[in-house]
Amino acid sequence: MSFDVSVIKKDFPLLSREENNDSLIYLDSAATSQKPQQVLDVVDSYYQEINANVHRGAYRLAEKATTAMENAREKVSNFIKSERSEEIIFTKNATESINLVAKSWGEANLGEGDVVLLSSLEHHANIVPWHQLAESKGIEVRWIPLTESGLFDLTDLDRLLEGVKLVAVSGASNVLGTVPPVRILADAAHDVGALCLVDASQYVPHRPTDIEELGCDFLAFTGHKMCGPTGIGVLWGRSELLDQMPPFLGGGEMILDGTQEGFTVNTIPWKFEAGTPPIAEIVGLGAAIDYLESVGMSNILEHEKTLTSYALRTLTERLGDDLIIHGPDDVSVRGGVFSMAYQDIHPHDVSQVLDDRGICVRAGHHCAKPLMKLLGVGATVRASLYLYNDEGDVDALADALDATGEFFSQ
Repeated sequence: MSFDVSVIKKDFPLLSREENNDSLIYLDSAATSQKPQQVLDVVDSYYQEINANVHRGAYRLAEKATTAMENAREKVSNFIKSERSEEIIFTKNATESINLVAKSWGEANLGEGDVVLLSSLEHHANIVPWHQLAESKGIEVRWIPLTESGLFDLTDLDRLLEGVKLVAVSGASNVLGTVPPVRILADAAHDVGALCLVDASQYVPHRPTDIEELGCDFLAFTGHKMCGPTGIGVLWGRSELLDQMPPFLGGGEMILDGTQEGFTVNTIPWKFEAGTPPIAEIVGLGAAIDYLESVGMSNILEHEKTLTSYALRTLTERLGDDLIIHGPDDVSVRGGVFSMAYQDIHPHDVSQVLDDRGICVRAGHHCAKPLMKLLGVGATVRASLYLYNDEGDVDALADALDATGEFFSQ
């Protein structure tokens, strides 16, 4: 498929809608992406033609369902260049994936005085599980600081790594767009005998992903931000780690045998997939990967870089000093996420006025309150770009922000 946004937009039914007599402009893909018809059709087809439980029945329909699910696992594995599909664990979202690592690996391997190193731009999903371990196990949670432009400040990294057993960082920020130097952090973690976990929720949907190039030990991401259904997430982990980790949940598929005296744990990936999985959502995620690969992840990355540059330039030139865009201005180290403050207008008011013009942006703390505190704000307006956005969407955002300023100056 050649990269033509006008053609790509037609694949997404919701984008053809109008809101308040204006064409819908969706700029909230950092929260969730829209779904192409190709994914919707596959999910519908699963329920209409295949629907049966997996890994349980010997009849043909059940075997088809199992095959469809395991084919999707293979697609996920190939998508992130994992050598073994058994290293792909299906969860309900990235939050559950990170919690799985914290509750399974963390509970088994961390103790009082051990350190987990996070960054100051993390989502709550990569903060709260480690605070919980701090309360229950006495570990220390330590923080990588940020520069004024929103990049990682690694000048004191050697000291920060003292006593660290896990480095857990975002692959890309959902607030600043910052793309951290994950490989540098992973290598530094390994040098001190620590592991590295990457929250790749904002990374995997937007750029080619190669786990060996990243150098991490765990990778968490979610389907609904990459054109897939909600309710399906992924944890990738190195097999030698997953093999040693105790189960996260009990029951169903995670056992090989169960008796009145106890049970025998299944092998990976199934020992972490207790109960009936979200089969249709898994199959839908496989279809989303098919769609993204047909467009080309390198094409998506280049499109977003070009559009991010256009947005930074256009918004700055049009709105001047009235607009603050948090985060780096170098598109080589940032994605198409723009957290903004406009004049002295409350972000929720900005969002409401934009919504009246059919423009969807998010206002709030974006599940990153520690970062909001560092920025000195309670909330921001956030616009986020994806493969189906174009320069016209950016122009409409600039026009709407300009109109918002005029509205509140009356």
